[in-house]
Amino acid sequence: MNKITKEKAWELLKAYNKDEFHLQHADTVSFVMEYFAEKLGFGDEAEFWGIVGLLHDIDFEMYPDEHCVKMQEILSQNGVDEKIINSAASHGYGLTDVTIKPEHTMEKILFATDELTGLIGAAALMRPSKSTLDMELKSLKKKFKTVSFAAGCSREAIKTGAEMLDWELDYLLEETLKAMQEYEKSN
Repeated sequence: MNKITKEKAWELLKAYNKDEFHLQHADTVSFVMEYFAEKLGFGDEAEFWGIVGLLHDIDFEMYPDEHCVKMQEILSQNGVDEKIINSAASHGYGLTDVTIKPEHTMEKILFATDELTGLIGAAALMRPSKSTLDMELKSLKKKFKTVSFAAGCSREAIKTGAEMLDWELDYLLEETLKAMQEYEKSN
């Protein structure tokens, strides 16, 4: 299905991203995507989901004003499969100039969790432990409701993503937190 391996995707990501924050975000989102693939019965597509998560922000560091648009060009020039390109670009629907709407469950999860992983990561840094491992849903919900906290993380995108998936917001928050806790345990 994918013409690019996860290792090659990582190399490509690093060619366009030097900032540790962006690399960490891509790796986190990739793990979260694979977590949801397994959880929702798409285990045979987990690598594909992970690659989409890894590459979704490839253009953000160098081309923030052309985010999701420049990404399509970069990935296409590097021979990345059109399905990966479209899926990754769809997370910018309604947020950037991209008109590719998230259709597949995987695309909706990327849309919903991209901003949410940032919010959870910021919330973890505020904890004495600097960790997600001791974070509870109640604490995350409090940070979510505090609009001034991690203001760059769009609550609207997170809510819209939950709606796209037909999930309760609490379920999305809780499962993404669990995914990030698993990620932290594995690293």
